[in-house]
Amino acid sequence: MSLKLHWFLPTTGDSRGLGAGGHGVSKGLGSDGRPGLREPSIDNLAAVARAADQLGFEGALTPTGTWCEDAWLVTSALIRETRRLKFLVAFRPGLTSPTLAAQMAATFQRISGGRLMLNVVTGGDPVEQRRFGDHLSHDQRYARTDEFLDVVRGAWTRAPYDFTGEHYQVENAEVRRPLDPVPPIYFGGSSDAALPVAARHADVYLTWGEPPAQVAEKIARVRALAEDQGRDLRFGLRVHTLSRDTSAAAWEHAQWMLDGLSASDIENAQAVLARMDSVGQSRMRTLHGGRTTFASAHELEIHPGLWAGVGLVRGGAGTSLVGSHEEVADLIEEYVAAGVDELVLSGYPHVEEAYWFAEGVMPVLRSRGLLGEESLLQAPRRRVVA
Repeated sequence: MSLKLHWFLPTTGDSRGLGAGGHGVSKGLGSDGRPGLREPSIDNLAAVARAADQLGFEGALTPTGTWCEDAWLVTSALIRETRRLKFLVAFRPGLTSPTLAAQMAATFQRISGGRLMLNVVTGGDPVEQRRFGDHLSHDQRYARTDEFLDVVRGAWTRAPYDFTGEHYQVENAEVRRPLDPVPPIYFGGSSDAALPVAARHADVYLTWGEPPAQVAEKIARVRALAEDQGRDLRFGLRVHTLSRDTSAAAWEHAQWMLDGLSASDIENAQAVLARMDSVGQSRMRTLHGGRTTFASAHELEIHPGLWAGVGLVRGGAGTSLVGSHEEVADLIEEYVAAGVDELVLSGYPHVEEAYWFAEGVMPVLRSRGLLGEESLLQAPRRRVVA
């Protein structure tokens, strides 16, 4: 098989440590004298996008929420900054008309030359949903997402499309021209309400980086639901990466990142995460056991090479692959064996960690037959420094 690798655009900001540039919960952390926030300016984001483009990543995920820049606008601005990189644009169903979303996607697909992928984020934070004027319950939001995606696909492929449901009534939905290709839909969600919607609509089901056995269990469940719909899905893993020439060097850096967090930093972030009704977020929180102090980064190693430290102050993906390049490749092979077809990766800071992964881990994966063509940059391997 050929594993697909994607990177991440930190549109909330970036930093060397975990305190600044978090995922909606750690704004204002990292005030201990360490390097602070890299603002999500178009120049800084373009540097990340160009690095991912040159290093051979297939696409780049852009998040959505009131804590980051708008994904549609940022990625549109980055089209001309890149040559082949695809943009995995996250968006919230229910916050705009499904026909308008279909039109936006069609326009983006044409002006980018077919480089759009869509990441459907139903939303797992009731406080933020109400900030958008959305007062539906968790399960109601997924029911609305189900209808929303019916209309989007209908406008793309079955126009003029009529739809009548509980949340939408649409007549003659269409876009200016048929899409070629139709953007793939990436979808995440771990609840009983989410999985059937994924089975009906997703091209790629995304899950966060739990231990491989738990990922395999979830993949098997979604695959069975998709087969009942006569559909065949791909499966993606959203996780961070921290690889170095030696295992000791990687864990030393993980320790440095952990040392940059105070107990109050962690407590404040966990209070925000605790209010969420996302089942996936709840599963992430259980990985570090609710503690706020740790003597060693290894105390947060929940599976060989899988570190739960990121989730102490970051919502969403809260784990990282940590180790030597070969060890990280070993863990990726475990996930491939569990059914993973794609990886959506990130690391702090995002330009530097993209190079560490591309120069260190990609050649190992390629030598094991897990990657296809050489990256565009074809950067040399890093040498171990004594």
